[in-house]
Amino acid sequence: MDKILVSACLLGAKVRYDGRDNLLEHAALQRWKKQGRLVMVCPESLGGLPTPRAPAEIQSRFPIFVTTQCGEDVTSEFLSGAEEVVKIAKQKNVCCALMKSRSPSCGNMNTYDGSFSGTLSNAPGVAAAELIRHGIPVFNEYQIDELIRFVEAQTEAA
Repeated sequence: MDKILVSACLLGAKVRYDGRDNLLEHAALQRWKKQGRLVMVCPESLGGLPTPRAPAEIQSRFPIFVTTQCGEDVTSEFLSGAEEVVKIAKQKNVCCALMKSRSPSCGNMNTYDGSFSGTLSNAPGVAAAELIRHGIPVFNEYQIDELIRFVEAQTEAA
């Protein structure tokens, strides 16, 4: 049975930059958890960043450059976390990922633009981009219905 990579904060782990979670309570997640299909990750924690930590945003993409609001360079931690997430995804043979929207690591469609003003840019976070680059589809919590359809289609095809 295919496994699903999930941002730890969406499963209730208090790993957000501010020490809180983004618990997503959904019947499908609860069912998959009981089936042992969920693989919980936090790229920023895996990259060595503490919780709580200063908010960070992507300043540039080519080359990738991530800083905290105070200007501290946290690029290496974000890249290390992204590499670790891809490694775990491959080891666990996940079919897809459910990641936190707008996160500088996990956002699959948008992330904040680096101005710390709440402005979004149409680009994925560091870890989500790496998963996508390795052929692993990434969904966010607002795309749960699409995720369910994708997982069901994978299950039926198996």
